[in-house]
Amino acid sequence: MFTRIGLFLLTNLAVLALASVVMSLLGTDPSRMSGLLVMAAIFGFGGSIISLLLSKFMAKRGTGAVVITEPRNQTERWLLDTVARQAKAAGIGMPEVAVYDAPEINAFATGANRNNALVAVSTGLLHNMSEDEAEAVLGHEIAHVANGDMITMALLQGVLNTFVIVLARVVGGVIDSVLSGNREGGGRGFAYYIIVFVLEMVFGVFATMIAMWFSRRREFRADHGGATLAGRQKMIAALERLKLNHGQSTLPTQIAAFGIAGSTAKKLFLSHPPLEERIAALRSSTVV
Repeated sequence: MFTRIGLFLLTNLAVLALASVVMSLLGTDPSRMSGLLVMAAIFGFGGSIISLLLSKFMAKRGTGAVVITEPRNQTERWLLDTVARQAKAAGIGMPEVAVYDAPEINAFATGANRNNALVAVSTGLLHNMSEDEAEAVLGHEIAHVANGDMITMALLQGVLNTFVIVLARVVGGVIDSVLSGNREGGGRGFAYYIIVFVLEMVFGVFATMIAMWFSRRREFRADHGGATLAGRQKMIAALERLKLNHGQSTLPTQIAAFGIAGSTAKKLFLSHPPLEERIAALRSSTVV
């Protein structure tokens, strides 16, 4: 946890330092941009942190997931017992366990605290997977929680948001100055805000690519964690079963990256690596 926070702080400082260097090269006094840097940090991290804090509530509301408080049948009892055993093995607090109604084979984990998370599975998973396969999927989600992936993704998104906000305004100011013929800062009329808006969209696309690249790396770690908790062959069997799902997901966008199944988007925007790559990585791993 301290290592992750330390890396986050260093990364954010690096972003702010880079912004200062860029402004210096462009002839702008960084000391005059302190307000922009503060504003960028507030807005860049604000939405990301709020989203993280509300993640469990939004996930339940978005999927209609029902938390199991008292198991009503053997399947729910098995779910609770399996998650409890894996959470203990992973060294985290017992998450809330929920089921949501969806035909897809999928599951997700979310929450701002690794000791107060939520793990939910679809009815499609319960109907179409064996207990061994479902156990591996649960292990994958527990690994997400244990690795602190939700927190790390929120921090990364905050850094990227900050970078986009600062860079769009710095570059936008230069373009506006050139177009207005005033290289000392240019006007701050309607054209400037249009330029900034367009630049934020463009830089935001690249930021999304970076976030999705990190998400794909994180999926390999979660697969490895699931294999450690449930067994490599069970994890491979679970991923093989997911092929029958054709990579489709009906999870809300804000939690789709924490599901077990991916999407059919273009590769650079995939939150999950192709199933073939994930299976190959597990086959070549040393996990029993």
